[in-house]
Amino acid sequence: MTARFGILFRLRGLRAAIAGVVLVAALGPLHAETVDVKYRGPVDLTKFECTAELDSSVVKRVCYNAEHSYMLIRLKQTWYHYCEIDQGTVTALLAAESKGRFYNANIKDSGTGGKFGCRDKPVPQF
Repeated sequence: MTARFGILFRLRGLRAAIAGVVLVAALGPLHAETVDVKYRGPVDLTKFECTAELDSSVVKRVCYNAEHSYMLIRLKQTWYHYCEIDQGTVTALLAAESKGRFYNANIKDSGTGGKFGCRDKPVPQF
């Protein structure tokens, strides 16, 4: 009776381990994050350097891909994208005392005449 219980216990443990492996494989990497970008759709952030949540009333988070000079920015609850934006501008945004004012004056289409807008530029594929 005891031997039978031991075999049954080991089989249940093996089943649980296999189920755990299958679950992890199905979910993929736990650190993966995808955001829905206005005028673009879903973007996987694995190829971006992202800030943590920012202490700003407007600019909540910034993600930048230096290889493509491509920035994603979350303003309040909405993600937007900007093309051909240089690292210096992104660094200045993050260092600004008022990130919202800096964004409005130096990045936003109405403040820059569309300098970083993606409408007339190639949008990187990830």
